[in-house]
Order: sequence, then C-alpha cells, then structure tokens
Amino acid sequence: MKGYGKASVGVVTATTLIMGLMGSVSAHPRLIAGHKPVTVTLMTWQSASTNQLILNAMKPLEKKYPWIHVVNVPTPSSDYYQKLDTMFTAHNLPDLFWSGNEHEQDWGAQKLLYNWTKFAKKPGVPWFNLKKFAPDSVVNWRVKGQLYGLPTFMNTYGYYFNANLFKAAHLALPKAGWTWAQFFHDARVLTQKSGGKVTRYGVITPANSPWWMGQYAFSAGGVPFENRIANPTKVTAAKQFVLGTQQWVRAIKYGSITPPAYTVSNSTAVFSTGKVPMMGGGQWLTVSILQNHPKFKWGWAPSPIIKKQVEPYDAVGIAAPTYIKDPQAVWLVMSYLDTIGLGKMLYQHPVAAPAYVPGARYYFNALKKDGEASVANSVKYELTAPYKIPIKFLAPWAGNATNVITADWNNILMGKVLTYKGVAHMVFQINQAIKTSVP
Repeated sequence: MKGYGKASVGVVTATTLIMGLMGSVSAHPRLIAGHKPVTVTLMTWQSASTNQLILNAMKPLEKKYPWIHVVNVPTPSSDYYQKLDTMFTAHNLPDLFWSGNEHEQDWGAQKLLYNWTKFAKKPGVPWFNLKKFAPDSVVNWRVKGQLYGLPTFMNTYGYYFNANLFKAAHLALPKAGWTWAQFFHDARVLTQKSGGKVTRYGVITPANSPWWMGQYAFSAGGVPFENRIANPTKVTAAKQFVLGTQQWVRAIKYGSITPPAYTVSNSTAVFSTGKVPMMGGGQWLTVSILQNHPKFKWGWAPSPIIKKQVEPYDAVGIAAPTYIKDPQAVWLVMSYLDTIGLGKMLYQHPVAAPAYVPGARYYFNALKKDGEASVANSVKYELTAPYKIPIKFLAPWAGNATNVITADWNNILMGKVLTYKGVAHMVFQINQAIKTSVP
C-alpha cells in the first residue's frame, strides 16, 4: 500500500495562490477587494447540536476570510434523501450537502453535481492535499475519472459486546482477528431460552446482507460478492458465500441471532441496559452508548474473519449542485471543512474517522479521552485493512438490483428456500438487472 505522501504546497506559494484566487482582504472586514460577501449554505443529516459544532469549527475560516459566512440548512435526518430529491426537482439545493457514495455516483453520472476535479488538482490552499485521503476513498468517489464531491467520513462495522456477560460465560472477549467460528459459537452460548422460546438473543443486529456474506467468502478464499467497489459489472456467490449464509440461517433458526423481521426502536438503549451480549452496528453508535453511561464493561470488535482480513468500505461525503454561484468560495469552505473543520468537530463528537487522514488524530484522541480504546483500535484495524468490500451497490442501477435483494434475501435467511437455490436465483436476477440497466 502506498504512503499518503507529503504536502507539496509551501506557505508562500499557497498564500500567493489564495490571494490570486480570492483577492486581497481590505482593512475593513466587510469591504473585500474584488469580492462581495458570500453566504455558503450547508445541509447535513447530523443533529442540530452536531451541526452547531460544525459551524463552530468553521469560525477560523470565516475569520481569515470575513467575506465568507457559513450557515446550516436544517433538515430532519429521517427523510434526508426525500428532501434532497425535492430540492433537486425544485432546483434549490444548498451550496453543499452530505451525500452517500452511492448517490454521488448516480448524480455525478447524470452530471447533476459540480465537478471539483480541477480544484482538487490545484487546490490553491495550504490545508488540502488529495494524496492524504484514506486509501480507496477518493478513487471510489470518482465517476469516469471526474470528482463530483469529496469523502468526509469512513464508516466501519463490527460488534459491540458486553464484557461482563462474556466473562460470566467463560468466553474470550472479541477482538481484531477473531473468527466467524468464534462468532457463531459465542452467539449460541450466550443465547438464553425458556420453554423453547428465546428470552435473550446472543446477537441483536440489523438484517444481514449479501455483502456481509461476500466478506465471509472473500476472507475464506473465495471471491467477493461484487467484482469491484464502484460500478461493478457482475455479482458472484462463491461456494464460501453459500456456506456462510447457511451458518447464518442455522443461527437464526436456533435463536442465537435476531431474524430479519426483528425490530427495536433504540438498539443502543437496549444494549446499554446490560442485557444484550452482542450488538451489530457501526462505530457511530459509540457516541450514543457513551451518553447512556452503561454500568458494565463493554467494547467493540471488528467483523470476524476466516483466513484473511477483509473489511467493509463505506465512505460518505459532501457534494454540490452544478449551479452554485461562487465555486471559489464554496471550494474554500468544502476543502477547509473536510480537512480541518471536521477534525475539530470530531474531538467533541467522535462519530467516525475522517477520510482525510491527518484529521484522524482528533477522532482517536477523543475516543481515548472517553476511555474507549477498543473502539479506537478496532477502527484503526479496519481502516488499514488490505482488502475492502462495499456494503451497497455504488452504481446508477443500484435501485433495480437492490429491489431483487429486498424480494429474495430475507426468504433465504429465514430458510423458506434452500440456501443454494435461493442464492443462485438472487444472483441471476441481479446480474440480469445490471445487464438491462447498463447502456
């Protein structure tokens, strides 16, 4: 794996570029030579308190460039993408908005987003260096070589565990490098039943997906579910994929893992009561658990492996519509937010490791400050994994292919069809959806 490289823009050169790009700042903060005051709007799916932390982190930029003012466009996180769709239709999107990688790929392919390729190559600011983003992040945000946004956060996935319950059952605590055999064994041991009915699941987790079984297969020596992360051309279910799925089906049938229909309004609250041995979820749930102040020892471990380490790839980011009025000002805000602003925010609210590697120290220092070394170590372990697999389709045809999974996958997990037949049918249908969707 190549290193991230060193910053190539010197202070004098960067200053010259900035002044040439933006014009000089006059003595009066509201009188900027060659530039009128600009308000840059930003919309995220974060909570109101987190949005305020983001705005606070942008204050140094506003002080340096007083003609720029960053404001948040509040929106409920529950219907975030519905709101974005409405704004796309109405042609009134904010200057910058949070976006999932799959949406950026779709909108970028349709040329609905501003193309930042030239800015990223010649940023004109000393704080931005494209080479310092996490491996695989920027490359999978490109659409036919063009950059229609920037990755902001790298999500990681694993299992929260109640250390007290593990020790009571005389089980070793999950940690980096633990195996799928250990996972299924421990889940069964930690399950409790009464009168043949489950009174405590060994694991509560969101419904499993084909990508997790692709991770299982790849780790076991097979091929991943998709042949590449962005814009794959086919999906494959190796024999290891089928074997892993069969184990999951048996675990659901026994009651050691929650079935697909299992729902809980607040999984972190349930976990924090101390009655749940393991809970599947992303690293962002750590903040909620910390706020609940559980009265037991707990930790977070990466996804299990078979032979080699394979981890999920999931980078979310930031994008802009094509019709922004002042690309230079928006670039200043976006580049500063992604490289410096988010790092400062994460020290106060450690939801995820930033995609910009130098900013990661804020995130990891925050976790260590809160005494959660297991989360910090597990996130580092995942981010440096030699092999990555996606957790969703990153392609314009994603909707059609996902509809196939929605129709087939839960029936497979519940044992309503023979595993190998159900998987084969699903794979065939997805590949047909890809063929008919790709021009």
